[in-house]
Amino acid sequence: MLLTFPAFMGSLEQGMIYAVLSLGVFLSFRTLNTPDLTVDGSVVTGAAASAVVCSIGGNPFLGLLLAFICGCGAGAVTALLNTKLKIQPLLAGILVMLGLYSINLRIMGSKPNISLIRSNTIYKMAEDIFQEEYAGLFVGLIILVIVIAIFYFFLKTRLGFALRATGDNEEMVRAYAINSDGMKVMGLAFSNGFVALAGGMLAQYLSFADVTMGTGMVVIGLASVIIGEAIFGTKSLLRRLAAVSLGAMVYRLIIAQALAFGLPTSDLKIVSAMIVVGALAIGTFSGNFPFKLVVGKKEAE
Repeated sequence: MLLTFPAFMGSLEQGMIYAVLSLGVFLSFRTLNTPDLTVDGSVVTGAAASAVVCSIGGNPFLGLLLAFICGCGAGAVTALLNTKLKIQPLLAGILVMLGLYSINLRIMGSKPNISLIRSNTIYKMAEDIFQEEYAGLFVGLIILVIVIAIFYFFLKTRLGFALRATGDNEEMVRAYAINSDGMKVMGLAFSNGFVALAGGMLAQYLSFADVTMGTGMVVIGLASVIIGEAIFGTKSLLRRLAAVSLGAMVYRLIIAQALAFGLPTSDLKIVSAMIVVGALAIGTFSGNFPFKLVVGKKEAE
């Protein structure tokens, strides 16, 4: 059974939210070359902060800003554990992720979930401006374009080049008197800030926040990055950012199609793992496929 139009639109809307998350993952895994597992915790931190602001009648845009700030704080703590206490990045991320579970419960008033059905959100506000069935699509597209523009212009600055160089060759960066530890703190802070922003958007889109909604988010982010790079290429920075975003949408469409075929929701995790493996295989063996060779030749010309 193929996807219905509402299911297709819903997948695109969620795909744009996950695209913001994937760009945050891209900043840590690809740009800084640092495996960061804080994502599973920081996405919930963003959702919790955004949901609390909306639930008390606050401005939903303020909720997203607060989500970004809280995410930056979580990422900075992970980076400080790594740079100052010399804890391995993977372990530092795990420790912060575990700690964030309790912090997220505190933010949510010791409740496991918060409902936003009767609260104002950016998506409900958009329904007053755009046609209702396309409101979520326009909101996601506007925010995604803004985030991509921020990434593109920031990574093109001298500070952005220093950040990218830190991920490529940390020793060389230090030889040029650049504070590599500071670059890591800034990079992981921004990375988790955008992840938390995606969490805040997701909470407002779904009209609830749950303390367990971050489980497996790092896998979704990685899958999106890998799928996007394998299918759409990495020839330039802008193309790479667009590829990561499109990869998130492709991922959501694959998951939605699997559910349309009758796949039990309990099997979604193994499907996600298979998607990642398949994307890695495409990236590894794509040079052996004739159509890839033709595309590569035309690009070279």
